[in-house]
Amino acid sequence: MDIEYKTVEKESFDEFTEKKSRFIGYVCPVKTQAEATEFISKIKSKHWDATHNVSAYVLRENNIQRSSDDGEPSGTAGVPVLDVLLKEKLIDVCVVVTRYFGGILLGAGGLIRAYSHGSKIAVESGNIITMSLCKVFTVSVDYSFYERLNILLSSVKANIDNTEFADNVKVTFSIKAELKDFLQSRLTEQSNGKYLINEIGEKFAKTE
Repeated sequence: MDIEYKTVEKESFDEFTEKKSRFIGYVCPVKTQAEATEFISKIKSKHWDATHNVSAYVLRENNIQRSSDDGEPSGTAGVPVLDVLLKEKLIDVCVVVTRYFGGILLGAGGLIRAYSHGSKIAVESGNIITMSLCKVFTVSVDYSFYERLNILLSSVKANIDNTEFADNVKVTFSIKAELKDFLQSRLTEQSNGKYLINEIGEKFAKTE
């Protein structure tokens, strides 16, 4: 199993004009075919009056790759959009490039370049990130140590998943597995051995 992959952080869009045709590239992080289909339908509904809504997506789920030309000549639209995702090695990403025809034909080469560009600016606007397989931990500390804990967690770029404030502070966080020993060593050193981190699972989390 891969322990790292690239995806986009957020739903976003960007646009450009080519020979009076308006191209709008939309991107969305997705996990399943149902989520990808829902996003494509949402963009098609938003731009029901567009000439074409070309789409492509790549999923970790069963290594699925799909694309649609949505009426453009075969191979000039959906495939170029998908190729951008594959070349960038992006996973769990769906892109829709909407086109409003401006009256000037672009030709096969022009369409390929335009849809490739629409896909590229879409994924760039969505902020490409790296997801890594991380270990999930909990640690409970006194309120007086909470600020120092936050500094420690920040030093290993931990993702804070949850913080519970009760008699003490219980923090659930995730980090790369290889950082566990370093973090525990620093925690032991700074708390005189008072606190221990407790592993409760693993998940993919943003690391870059």
